[in-house]
Amino acid sequence: MELMNIARVRWACRRGMLELDVLLQPFIEAQYQDMSDEDKQTFIRLLECEDPELFAWFMGHEQCPDAQLAAMVIKVRGRPAP
Repeated sequence: MELMNIARVRWACRRGMLELDVLLQPFIEAQYQDMSDEDKQTFIRLLECEDPELFAWFMGHEQCPDAQLAAMVIKVRGRPAP
């Protein structure tokens, strides 16, 4: 899987759902550049998911069935608030 450039990833973080924007946009600004290529690919795969799925996973209403994505959800949720 090819890595997207940072501008495209930032754009993909703009979801139109405030709850997701509040989690994803600060995370990408603070963490993305320092992540391994594997984590970047996992984060990009996470962004390819539908908003209702992401909302359910980030809010803890459902468990993500993909172990790598579930770990990324935890990583994004675990980031301290700015």
